[in-house]
Amino acid sequence: MALQLSLRQARELPELRFEPTRKRVRASSGGKVFADSGRAALVWEPRRVVPQYAFPEADVRASLTPAAPAEVEWHPVSLGPNTHVLVPSTGFAAHTTPGTPLTMSLDGVVLEGAGFRPDDPDLAEYVITDFDAFDEWREEDETIVAHPRDPFHRVDVRRSSRHVRVEVDGVTLADTKAPLLVFETSLPPRLYLPPSDVDFFRLRESTRETACAYKGRARYWSAEVGGRTYPDLAWAYENPLPDAVQLAGYVAFFDEHVDVTLDGERVPRPVTPWS
Repeated sequence: MALQLSLRQARELPELRFEPTRKRVRASSGGKVFADSGRAALVWEPRRVVPQYAFPEADVRASLTPAAPAEVEWHPVSLGPNTHVLVPSTGFAAHTTPGTPLTMSLDGVVLEGAGFRPDDPDLAEYVITDFDAFDEWREEDETIVAHPRDPFHRVDVRRSSRHVRVEVDGVTLADTKAPLLVFETSLPPRLYLPPSDVDFFRLRESTRETACAYKGRARYWSAEVGGRTYPDLAWAYENPLPDAVQLAGYVAFFDEHVDVTLDGERVPRPVTPWS
């Protein structure tokens, strides 16, 4: 019987998973390099869809001491029937595999709970690290943002001539026949629209900013329609990372909260972590 790979990946979500990398990886904070290794591994704790870097303990320059368990707000997200995952909004301190939380200290810089030593024998010599606890991460000599890149995750950008219309409460916010379609592993396709085909008269720049490990840093707009404000409904990457340079300046809307018509047919609103 043929195997659908995405379904197999979903079945593996409850497992502790890891993958070694040959990249040189460095984690720094306060001007101090806490870890520097060419033997790091990516680790996905059970139910996690975004990995963290783990370093061999011999490549960690900081002292490691047990940390008190932290209070954590859990944010499980449903991606479909019987699929409940933890996205990055559930912080690093929420561990789903047995182990010991660690405080990492180096030359007066103390990062409480920034490390985790799992009990699993395959990872016994590793310390998993909290990406957000460090000021800077480098793969080789390039800075990475948001979280480690998943080697099994792709972002494909494709030009299209499909007719796309985006509406809120029957009011058109964008209408184009020249969209860019983004196909990203495990997520529904996302539509990015030329700014010339977006009604910026109804959009107001927001203070929100986010970062994507694959696309870069995004700015946001809220929409004002019929006397109502729809916060942070659209975004764009003005200076995207090399993997997504085609997206520069193009505008995307949360399909989860707008009405999208594609080639004359209404598209069902997808179920994602942003629903």
